[in-house]
Amino acid sequence: MKYAIIQAGGRQVRVDPGRSVTVDHLDRKPGDEVIFDRVLFVGDDAGRFVAGSPCVPGAQVVGVVAAETQGPKIKVFHKKRRKGMRKRTGHRAVLTKVRITDIVTG
Repeated sequence: MKYAIIQAGGRQVRVDPGRSVTVDHLDRKPGDEVIFDRVLFVGDDAGRFVAGSPCVPGAQVVGVVAAETQGPKIKVFHKKRRKGMRKRTGHRAVLTKVRITDIVTG
């Protein structure tokens, strides 16, 4: 079974065909096809692999957007001592869940 390591949104993610991964927000609707061409590594269970420098030439990972979700809430607290200044904010990152369908090597 093939697996690959891709770069999506500044992060490196290990992907397998048939599995779902969560990546940073992609401007796509659920059901749209997405192609990741920044493939850093391709390998299989037999021990064969190809490592790129930085990318593997001709390799692509094909997936389908499954859903758009939000990450966990991150609380941010600012305080300046002896000034009485306190501020609490937070945010939730928007994420995209992608179901990997195929790993294509050129």
